Amino acid sequence: MSVTRKKYSAQEKARIALEALKGNLTQNEITKKYDVHASQINKWKKQLKEKMGDIFSGRKKQVDRDKDKYIDELHQQIGQLTIEVSWLKKKSDLFD
Repeated sequence: MSVTRKKYSAQEKARIALEALKGNLTQNEITKKYDVHASQINKWKKQLKEKMGDIFSGRKKQVDRDKDKYIDELHQQIGQLTIEVSWLKKKSDLFD
């Protein structure tokens, strides 16, 4: 008999982790209230602590800009290589 896993949205995970961080309820109370294993709550709480600073720092925007710049460079390289391949194909036809 298989057990189906319950899936939690990002908002639910954040709400549960935030409640665990607040400390108003014990770990066991939160576990029973949301029917989530204690180790999972600890994992979400750790993720929340690690990423909390990024919300206000604008670091994500910088990462997104760097990613976009990298993608643009890759597209430029693809275009350049496509042109070079076309040129080489034309030159190779001359020798056949």
